[in-house]
This record gives sequence, C-alpha cells and structure tokens, in this order.
Amino acid sequence: MLEIRNLNAGYGDMTVLKSISLSVTEGEVLSIAGNNGAGKSTLLKAISGIIRYSGSILFLDTELNGLKPHSIVEKGIVHVPEGRKIFPEMSVSENLKMGAFLNPRDYRRHLELAFSLFPRLAERRNQLGGTMSGGEQQILAIARGLMGNPKLLMLDEPSLGLSPLYTELVFKSIGEIKRSGVTVLLVEQNVCESLMASDRGYVMETGSIVLSGRGSELLENPLVKKAYLGI
Repeated sequence: MLEIRNLNAGYGDMTVLKSISLSVTEGEVLSIAGNNGAGKSTLLKAISGIIRYSGSILFLDTELNGLKPHSIVEKGIVHVPEGRKIFPEMSVSENLKMGAFLNPRDYRRHLELAFSLFPRLAERRNQLGGTMSGGEQQILAIARGLMGNPKLLMLDEPSLGLSPLYTELVFKSIGEIKRSGVTVLLVEQNVCESLMASDRGYVMETGSIVLSGRGSELLENPLVKKAYLGI
C-alpha cells in the first residue's frame, strides 16, 4: 500500500530522516517505535506532504512527492497529529463534520463507526471540544480522522498524556479500526503497547531504522527490552 524508498527529510539545514526505507501492507497495523527525537513525527509529516523531502513515497503506486497535503488526504491518507489539534470552539459534531470536509463519501457510515468506537462522543455531540478532558479530545481527534474516509490512518502519539483508562481505550480502538478495513500506521513512544497492537513494526533511532519485524518478535528482541522496556 505504502512504499518509502531512501527518504531524507528535515527542517532547514537540519537533516532528521536519513535514508529511510519501509513499507506498509494493506490491512495491517504497522508501528514506528522510538524515543523522543528519533524522527517518528517527521516521517508522518513527510508522508502527509507537510514538509519537503528527497526520495520516494508511493501510495497505491502513486508518487506523493510534490503533492499538496489536501491532495494526499483526497487520495486516502489521513494524519491524526500529535497534540490532538481539535477545533476547541466547535462542538463534537462540528469537529467530525470538518473531518469529512475533503472526503464526504459515506459520511453516515463513518459517523456510525466513530460513535460505535467512542460512545461518549455520541453522548456529548453538542459539547464544545475545548471543554472536554484530554482523553475525550484524543478520541475526538481519532474519530475526526476516521471521518475523512481514510484508506491509511496515521496516528501520531495517540496515547501521549492519557490516563490508563483512555490509553486502553485508544489501543482497543486501533484493533477495531483495522477490523473495519482501515490500515493503520502508528507512531508511539509507548513501545510495549504499540508493538502488542501491531502486526509489524520498525524501531527508529536518530533518524534511521535500526530494527524491523513482527510486533511480537520485536517485543522479545533483547535490544528492545533493554532500551525501551527497561528489562
């Protein structure tokens, strides 16, 4: 589905990503694990067209390099950024409608999926986003992403700063999203939870990929245990 080859990217004169190559297979949950500063969020920004890069990003055999972010969304890639970025002065329902702005197809079906995954959003559909708790805002951000009719949903640090209850809810929803037919690319510092939720994973350090494999295999890797799990 997604094929990245020899990707180099950064900000100004600072190079963050160094010759990254990876692939995402349709129908899977793929995790990108690593510490702060590894380049995980930069990778998602490159895929979304937010930053410029050299190399190749192919999505369903179409080259994305040079496309504007809105064109990439229209092709089926939806990015849920770190920090939620909801519209605080809009209601839950209005935030969800904004998520479907570029891809309004099957709006009702996606709304039903969002509300089935997160019943609290249905209960609070008229509440302003900015008055919700951090966990509620995070599930709203994920639901808004689903409203864009994604083929590939990219989640950047979805459990960051959440309570254990909402962390569990977020990771449970990732499995449900996969079962609905959406491929998921997950970026997380919570290495244990992300690899447990993933079919495959890559581990990044300082802008490079250092390990890859099935999620269960990476959890048993001695380097992952030592560096990320404290074992």
